[in-house]
Amino acid sequence: MFVPGEVAVLVLSAGTEGTRSLLALFLVVAVSSSAGDHIGYFLGIRYGERMRDTRLVRRIGQQHWDRAQALFHRYGATAVFLTRLLPVVRTLTPATAGVGSVRYFRFLPASLAGAAMWSALYVSAGSLVSASVREAETVVTRIVWALLAVAAVLVVGVVWWRRRRRRAL
Repeated sequence: MFVPGEVAVLVLSAGTEGTRSLLALFLVVAVSSSAGDHIGYFLGIRYGERMRDTRLVRRIGQQHWDRAQALFHRYGATAVFLTRLLPVVRTLTPATAGVGSVRYFRFLPASLAGAAMWSALYVSAGSLVSASVREAETVVTRIVWALLAVAAVLVVGVVWWRRRRRRAL
């Protein structure tokens, strides 16, 4: 709930190879992300409106709390899903759902769907970045070998030309 995980997920998925490993990473990230939502939700139930005045929310920014609460009032439990891609607000929305006494059977599917969407997006992005880097490495390697070949041909040509010139003198 307190530490952004995008970079960690991107790095982990970029370093993961194979469909099974990526699927396992997707599941772990989705479940962990939903667990973070649940912590926020239960903290919201436990502390209610007082949560806005906690040191943590003040540190994150009460304006983000207000924005999360406004989105919650507008969209209900669906806000947990809709705000998944909004940094900071996504962290606070589950807590506002708890404060707003959203029933758990409405919160759970929104949390799971949002976590699955977020996980799929970042695991896929990291995997694509990794594939792009590997492809770029292949292209760059070919270019370097081509440049080395051209340089070798030029060196051989210059040496040959100098020897021929010396013999002619």
